[in-house]
Amino acid sequence: MMAGHPFRQPAKSGVAECFFGQWLENQPVFLNGQGSSLPYSALIMLTPVVLVLIFFAVVIGLLLLFVIFKYNGLVVARNLYRNSFAQIDVQLKRRYDLIPNLVETAKAYMSHERDTLEAVITARNQASGACATAAANPGDPASMMALGQAEAGLGGVLGRLFALSESYPDLKANQTMMQLSEELTSTENRVAFARQAYNDAVMQYNNQREVFPTNIIAGMFNFTSAQSFEVTNAAEREAVKVQF
Repeated sequence: MMAGHPFRQPAKSGVAECFFGQWLENQPVFLNGQGSSLPYSALIMLTPVVLVLIFFAVVIGLLLLFVIFKYNGLVVARNLYRNSFAQIDVQLKRRYDLIPNLVETAKAYMSHERDTLEAVITARNQASGACATAAANPGDPASMMALGQAEAGLGGVLGRLFALSESYPDLKANQTMMQLSEELTSTENRVAFARQAYNDAVMQYNNQREVFPTNIIAGMFNFTSAQSFEVTNAAEREAVKVQF
């Protein structure tokens, strides 16, 4: 008689488990001490959806961080070449200030070279205007090419002036002219160094904006290509040598 009891126990256990499972599925889930309106079974069904949403949120966050990182890198590179051009601008303005004094000193000895002296002043004014335009938007292709051409023209007429001055010994011996020539030579060397630094910064910026995937960010935020400062006349690649 007692042997039948063991066979009846699983049935009781199954009924209890079924009852407990139904009770558990209908219980609200407590979050932060407050009961949720969703039962436990519904929360289990929503778990894959929540994981997918979390996955997409993480991916979007990483993409935003990537865009911010690349954007900031382009801004730093652009500011670097703009600052480099500011150094060129400083030295060129000093050069433009020296040239009128040079011409005025030479005028007293080279009265027969009036055309050359006037050509120097005209070229100086053109170069000064081109420099001001380029300084307003460093790296702009049209402005930088115009500046390069103006500087080539100025260098050409200065070279002609220095060649003519060899025929005027008194001018070469003038102390003011000697001092101006030394300052002009020093300034020319500084311009050459500043130009090289600017061109290096431009190359770094252009390389950075052209590589993938940074080129996509550059296109989205209008990071345009920068133009280097090239002297159009090959003879003017050397700093003007002033000897008196």
